[in-house]
Amino acid sequence: MTSDPPKYRPLERFWPYAELPEQPTDEELASLDPDLHEALFGERPRPFSITLVFPPLDVPQFAAALDLARASAEFRQTGSGSALRYRARFWSSDASKLRDLFQIVGASHATEVLIDDRPVPYARELWLPLVWFLIPR
Repeated sequence: MTSDPPKYRPLERFWPYAELPEQPTDEELASLDPDLHEALFGERPRPFSITLVFPPLDVPQFAAALDLARASAEFRQTGSGSALRYRARFWSSDASKLRDLFQIVGASHATEVLIDDRPVPYARELWLPLVWFLIPR
């Protein structure tokens, strides 16, 4: 350690992001983990949903898959680069749209199936085929 005076004097503000809003934005609230959101704000009344989370895939029908995902009940794009993920939520009344999207992106092991925003065992093997029964013939 030297006894020399510092060569620069730091600014009095903590970060260059000092003008943050006091309340979270709607996008920040939407991206909260469901358990954290429930602990902070209480349970949200919402119908049963199945969500597909998938990365960009190198398949010929991927543009059609993105169109199907954007037409879902709720669509979000998160991350960037190798962490880019598309998230499409479907209600049980949208079973045929969910099946159409899953037929394109379901072959990838990176595709996640969430039941009410939570990963559950056998979501691909049990829950999705049960939802297919809701598709009228």
